[in-house]
Amino acid sequence: MNPPLFLLLAATPIAGLPLDVLPKQDLPATGCAAFLWTATEQRTLVAMAAAEPAHLRVSLDGAIVDLSRSAQRGATNFGLSDSTDYAAPGIRATLDLTIQTRADLVKGAAIPDGALRIDRDGKDGVVVPVTGLVGCSG
Repeated sequence: MNPPLFLLLAATPIAGLPLDVLPKQDLPATGCAAFLWTATEQRTLVAMAAAEPAHLRVSLDGAIVDLSRSAQRGATNFGLSDSTDYAAPGIRATLDLTIQTRADLVKGAAIPDGALRIDRDGKDGVVVPVTGLVGCSG
C-alpha cells in the first residue's frame, strides 16, 4: 500500500463535521471518479473517489488526504463498487454508493445517494450522507 498523500491548503471547515471543503478536483487523466457533495441544502464537495489508482481523497484538519482502497463489495460500475473501504495510517473510510446511469449523462452517471464513513484513531467517527456524479475521461 502506498503511503497517504498529504497536501496542506487553506481549508474551509464544514460546520459540525471533521471534514473540510475539498477544493475543485480535476478528472483523472484516464478512467472514472466519483465527485461527492454533502446531501444537505448547501451542497459542499467533501470527497473524490478515483477508480484507478483506487483511492479516496478528502480534506481533514486542513490537509488533503488520499486513502488507498483496501476492500470492495457488491456490483462495480465505472470502476467504483457499491461499497468500498479505504485506509491510511490512523484513518479508515467506507464509501457506500448508489450509481445510476442516465440517458442525459455522457461518460458518467448520477449518485443519487450514498454515505461516507470516516473513522480516525483517537477521534469520534462520522457518517456523512453524500450525493454526486461520476465522471470519466477519455
